[in-house]
Amino acid sequence: MINNYLPGIQLKYASKWLILLIDVLTVMFTFFLVYFIRFDFTLNFNFNIFLLELPVIGGIGLISFLLVGSHKGIIRYTGFKDLVNISLAVALISVITSTLVIFNKNFEFFPGLTIPKFIVIMHAFMNFVFLAGTRLLFKTMYKYITSDIRECRRVLIYGAGDSGIMTHNALINSMKQNVKVIAFIDDDKVKIGNSINGTPIISQSSINESFVEKYKVNEVIIAIQNISTGKLRTNIDRLMDIVSKVNIVPPVDQWINGEIKLNQIKQVQLEDLLERTPININNKELMREFDMKTIMVTGAAGSIGSEITRQLSKFKLKRLILIDLAESPLYDLQQELKQIGINNFEAIVSDIRDQFSINNIIEQHKPDIIFHAAAYKHVPLMEDNPYEAVKINIMGTRNLANAAIRNKVGKFVFISTDKAVNPTNVMGATKRAAEIYIGSLQKENRTTKFITTRFGNVLGSNGSVIPLFRKQLEKGGPLTVTHQDVTRYFMTIPEASELVLEAGTMGQGGEIFIFDMGESVKIFDLAKNMIKLSGLRYPEDINIEITGLRPGEKLYEELLANGENTLPTYHEKIMISKVKELQYESLKAKIEALCIINLFNDKDILVSKLKEIVPEYISKNSTFEKLDSRVTIKTPNYNILQSLNFDNLNSRNLL
Repeated sequence: MINNYLPGIQLKYASKWLILLIDVLTVMFTFFLVYFIRFDFTLNFNFNIFLLELPVIGGIGLISFLLVGSHKGIIRYTGFKDLVNISLAVALISVITSTLVIFNKNFEFFPGLTIPKFIVIMHAFMNFVFLAGTRLLFKTMYKYITSDIRECRRVLIYGAGDSGIMTHNALINSMKQNVKVIAFIDDDKVKIGNSINGTPIISQSSINESFVEKYKVNEVIIAIQNISTGKLRTNIDRLMDIVSKVNIVPPVDQWINGEIKLNQIKQVQLEDLLERTPININNKELMREFDMKTIMVTGAAGSIGSEITRQLSKFKLKRLILIDLAESPLYDLQQELKQIGINNFEAIVSDIRDQFSINNIIEQHKPDIIFHAAAYKHVPLMEDNPYEAVKINIMGTRNLANAAIRNKVGKFVFISTDKAVNPTNVMGATKRAAEIYIGSLQKENRTTKFITTRFGNVLGSNGSVIPLFRKQLEKGGPLTVTHQDVTRYFMTIPEASELVLEAGTMGQGGEIFIFDMGESVKIFDLAKNMIKLSGLRYPEDINIEITGLRPGEKLYEELLANGENTLPTYHEKIMISKVKELQYESLKAKIEALCIINLFNDKDILVSKLKEIVPEYISKNSTFEKLDSRVTIKTPNYNILQSLNFDNLNSRNLL
């Protein structure tokens, strides 16, 4: 029956004045109790003197509680600070009482008021026991009663260190959630067998299906701060097989005022299971590089571009110029920056294929550094649309790079991809051609430093496998994987963006920077982990369907091309690719010509010329495999096209 009324009652809080009255009455009651105990549980004491002392004690208690403010604490949330306040109030009652008794001996304010020292000491002890005890009793009863109307979470905490203890305290002190901590799990043999606040510490080997079933465990919280990703992944894999839900406590630097909040404990994400170690970025170098500079970001509304923008906005920039053709995402980024108080930027809707528009923007704003993130990146789509891939990835880069030289931009940082290495698809080949083009410009000019960064797949980026898996899970599956053995390198969006900024800082022109991508990840295993993290089972709940490699798709990605090796830099995660020497002058001419051949919109001609520029480009699972037989496709007036002066062409001829 109480359940019918409690939801309404629990929203109300007892008045602080009611609590004050109860506390004062408690002090008076304990004063009587001490006399009763002192006289061998009888009433054989002078009642007239006692009745004189009782209101005085009540008045002293009232003054003490008002001074300390112990009555203001909400009883159901009683914690350590509340007990400290009660102790202060009790101590103050004893001090005032003793002082009053001493002064009364000399001045007799209250004739007959003589309270023995034993009574004062015992009264202080009884006050603390009753005041603290009643609060804790009420808190426990309230939590017990409300547990009838709320689902109980039965939790194991992995880690019996400081982080685990603070997580335990946050859970048991929560009134909004009904949580029972069954045990701590720890690998330290010294701790195993002991307990914390009555909660036992057990070994990981004790956790099995029978244990989980016996204690009805439905959640494990990982509360270890210094644990390697490999060990974390192993433990989580094991736990997810026997427990329906695995959560994780965030790093200490994300805690609020040194305390963990329950809303910060999140379900384990796929990013937590990847072998990625924290990045140490030289912020002083970045500050010297970016402070009071005008910086342009193309593709600013995309996954990488927007994160680069967010990180750049933390520096004292003179101006931040954001370029993107996608109007709505650019608007969202604009509003995001304004909401965090960033106003020294300009969002411009523009197409990098329009050389006159891009040149005017660069000429007007005169950026010191350009981060070029705009690109088409989806392999199957670009395999079907090589015309568009060439226009954006090659022509767009060409327009930007030429405008950068023309306007004496200090640095041009080009964001490439591991798919440009020994490419098997149009997208990768166009990115490699763009690398070659800016490499040729570096050989010719002394004003702009051209820098290339190469890295693999980015977790959570638009169109990547993780968002796809999440959508498929929402629809009930199956998850689709192109091949059971396909592997990819992964890094997080913030990590990739931080490394791009660092590489841009250290680059002196002409380098291709390779990022340490860690270990390659099997996509099939990634899919199984996604299913587990969703609280489901493979294949009972969600199946994985093998769909076959898509056009242009590799089984394994590479970070270095044939004939390339790496040189170290001062940053352990950034290396310089030692690229084999190329005939940049002739390759540049071919790339310029390719931009004009684009007029004919003939896929075979386009791709065949792309293969001439990037000879290591061998198509796979693609209709363009026929071109790898080295059959020469004749292009009308190709020699004429090569002889054209590209700087004087009208933009309409290039689009």
